[in-house]
Amino acid sequence: MENKFNGAGQYNIITTVLISIVCSSITALVMYHLSEKGIVNEYVYQNQAPVRFANHNLNTRPRFHPEITNVSSFTEAAKRARPCVVHIKTISKSDSETNFDMSASTGSGVIISGDGYILTNNHVVESAKEVRITLNDKRIFNAKVIGTDPSTDLAVVKIKEKELKSAQLPAFKYANSDLIDVGQWVLAVGNPFNLTSTVTAGIVSAKGRNIDILEGTYSVESFIQTDAVVNPGNSGGALVDTEGNLVGINTAIITRSGRYEGYSFAIPINLARKVANDIIEFGSVQRGFLGITIRDVSNEQAEQLGLGAPKGVYIDRLNAGGAAENAGIKKGDVILTVNGQEVNSSPELQEQVAMFRPGQKVKITYFRDGKVYELDISLKDSGNIVDSQFSKKNQKFDNKESLLSDLGIELKVLSDAELKKNKIKTGIMVLSIKPGSVIHKTNMEKGFIILSVNRKPIKTLDDFFNAVLEAEDEVVLEGFYESYSGDYTYMFKK
Repeated sequence: MENKFNGAGQYNIITTVLISIVCSSITALVMYHLSEKGIVNEYVYQNQAPVRFANHNLNTRPRFHPEITNVSSFTEAAKRARPCVVHIKTISKSDSETNFDMSASTGSGVIISGDGYILTNNHVVESAKEVRITLNDKRIFNAKVIGTDPSTDLAVVKIKEKELKSAQLPAFKYANSDLIDVGQWVLAVGNPFNLTSTVTAGIVSAKGRNIDILEGTYSVESFIQTDAVVNPGNSGGALVDTEGNLVGINTAIITRSGRYEGYSFAIPINLARKVANDIIEFGSVQRGFLGITIRDVSNEQAEQLGLGAPKGVYIDRLNAGGAAENAGIKKGDVILTVNGQEVNSSPELQEQVAMFRPGQKVKITYFRDGKVYELDISLKDSGNIVDSQFSKKNQKFDNKESLLSDLGIELKVLSDAELKKNKIKTGIMVLSIKPGSVIHKTNMEKGFIILSVNRKPIKTLDDFFNAVLEAEDEVVLEGFYESYSGDYTYMFKK
C-alpha cells in the first residue's frame, strides 16, 4: 500500500509540473505574438509627471542591465549632484479661495548659479501660473519663469530674491558635452514619480540623436542617448559624469508602457548652457544661422562625390543673402567640421551652430570637388537668412503704417478701468501674435501687457511706434501678464 501511494504521489507531481510548463509556454507564445503584431504601441514620452498619476511601483530597471566592472562607486558624484537638483511643481490653474490645485504637474531642474537660477525643460513649466521649487534639503521656494525656448525644450526659472534672502545655493559645474564618449558612465539625477533625489546609473548609448519630438522650423534635436533609468518626473533633471559635473538635461524617453524601457535622452549641456545664458542676459535665445538647407550624406552620394565614406553634411540649398552664401559656400558642398568638431549628421551640425549668436564667426571645413577647404563664416539671425514673408523694407521697421504687420502683432490700448485694475499708469496689451512672425520668435504670448520699450514708458500706440522706430538695433519689450506672476522681458533685432 505504501509503494502504491508513493507512486500515485509522484505521478501527481509530474502531471502538475508538465501542466505548468505547457501553460507557461502558451503564455510566452501569446505575449510574443502580441509584441510582434505591434499591439503595444511605441511612443516618445517627455517625462513631466502629472501629480495625480504618481505610481511608486513603476520605477523598475531592465532585467539585463550591464554589470558595473570598471567603476567601484558613484557615491562621490551623487553627493555632488543631488544638492544641485531640485523638485519643480507647477500649477496652471488654481482656486485661490479653496487653495485647490486644478492642474498641477511635477518635474526636475538643475541649479546653475548660486543666486537661484534653475535650468529645466520648457514642457515642465509651459503654461505654468505658479512654480514651486523644493531643494534637496526640503526648503521650498516660489519661483518665476525668466524665459523659455521651445525649439530646444529648455527654460530658465529663478527663485524669487525676497525669498532667497541673499543665500547662496549649491550650483553645478559644467562638463564639456562635446567630449563625452559613447560607452562612458553617467548618472541621472531627478524626481521620478515624485521620488525626490533619485540617482540612477547607465552609459552613453549614442550621441546626436534626433527623435522628432520638437516642433518648429528652428528646433534643435541632438540628444545624448543613455540607458540610465529615467521616468516621468525626471524631465529637467541632471545627467552627470562620474565626477558629478553636469553633462546634459534629461528630457525624454522612448517607451511602449509610459515608463523607462532602456532609452532615455538628454540635451547636451554645451547647448543648454548657451540657451540659458541667452535667456538670462536677453530674455530670449540669440541664435546664429548659416542659412542653408541640409541632409545627411548617403552611401551613394559619398561614392559620387569621392568622399570615400558617408561623412559630413550635404548642402541642399542656400538661402539668398544668408551667411553661408555670402561666405562663398555652394550647393553640393559637404560640411565636415564646425570649429574643429566633426559633424556627420544634420542634428550634429545644428547643435554646433546653435551654440553661437548672430555676428559670431564659426570656422567651417568643407569638401568640394575632391578637395577640403576652410573658411570663417559670420552667422546671421533668422530674419536675414530665411525666405521671409516680409520685404527688406519691412524688415527695417521704418514706417508706422507697416510696423504692426512687420512685427506680426495686434495691439490694444488699455482703458482707464483696465489700468486701474492692474494698478499701472501706462501699458498696451498684445491681442494676437502671427505664427512665425518676429514677435512669435521671441516666445511672447498674447495677453502680454507692454509697459516699456527700451525703457521708455508706453501708454499709446504712437508711444510704441516711436520707441520701436527710434531704436537703432535691439528692441527690448518689458511688461507682465495678468494671468502669470512676475515681470517678463522680450527682445528682437531690427
